[in-house]
Amino acid sequence: GSSLLTGPEGLMAKERENLKRLKCLRRYRQRYGVEALLHRQLKERRMLATDGTAQQAHTTRSSQRCLAFVDDVRCSNQSLPMTRHCLTHICQDTNQALFKPCQGSEEAPCNKPVPVSLSEEPCCPLHLRLPPQMYVPEQVLAVPEELEAAPTDLYLSAAELQPTESLPLEFSD
Repeated sequence: GSSLLTGPEGLMAKERENLKRLKCLRRYRQRYGVEALLHRQLKERRMLATDGTAQQAHTTRSSQRCLAFVDDVRCSNQSLPMTRHCLTHICQDTNQALFKPCQGSEEAPCNKPVPVSLSEEPCCPLHLRLPPQMYVPEQVLAVPEELEAAPTDLYLSAAELQPTESLPLEFSD
């Protein structure tokens, strides 16, 4: 399509100027000569270096399984990143420091791996000890007997509460 635009018969001066700009923009970041050759060689080296390691890391990572044995059968779970054991058997790795086995209780011992946190004794959710209750319900105050047997004549009836004199309209309800 560009050969049709290069003919002098159909282009005006403004169109030729726009075409010239378009060609310049198209070549703006292009490399030529020795620079282009070196750049292509560098790209090829990078592709070989990164594709080889990325492909190798992908195949080893996807095929990396847990090294633990349960009843003489190897565990089929995928290992955690940067380790050789799965989450169930991570405590068998002596070099790791992120998980500890749950201590459980006297009645039900537990060896589930639990992430080490700020607490000194990490526990699984089943054996987690809750902190003491911070809310203390308010106790009902005991009413003295003297107040319970108060005379009823201290209270005024509704008729006695009515005003005896008439009030102006602005003060009435």
